[in-house]
Amino acid sequence: MNLNAYLHFNDNCREAFEFYRSVFGGEFAIITTFADGPADMPPLPENEKDRIMHVSLPIGSATLMGSDTCTPFGPPPVAGNNFSISISADTREETDRAFALLAEGGNVAMPPQDMFWGAYFGMCTDKFGVNWMLSCETHVG
Repeated sequence: MNLNAYLHFNDNCREAFEFYRSVFGGEFAIITTFADGPADMPPLPENEKDRIMHVSLPIGSATLMGSDTCTPFGPPPVAGNNFSISISADTREETDRAFALLAEGGNVAMPPQDMFWGAYFGMCTDKFGVNWMLSCETHVG
């Protein structure tokens, strides 16, 4: 398993990650906007389509990841609660096991499921209020 930080922003993710890149160097492994999302994604207001859906910046052996929020996907983040711990597991079974244990007594935001970007992915908040994102790759390339 790999553990990384995932940061949530309200329309300033691009600015924040340009800053982090200036601090740590390197290049973005991925940077996509909500306009790049799949056709079956909920409709977005025009002014939210250029918000960042996902960005990842490798830093040493870890990856700093982030995204903006958009109206159809919930309220803006609150400072102090604007992050998740992201776990990349090796198998679906490992993902399901960790997810079930973390979600017990907490809140399931999205049960693990196959996603359009090629991962098996789920989100929950544990009983201590910590946000978790668990995934495993379902295809390479």
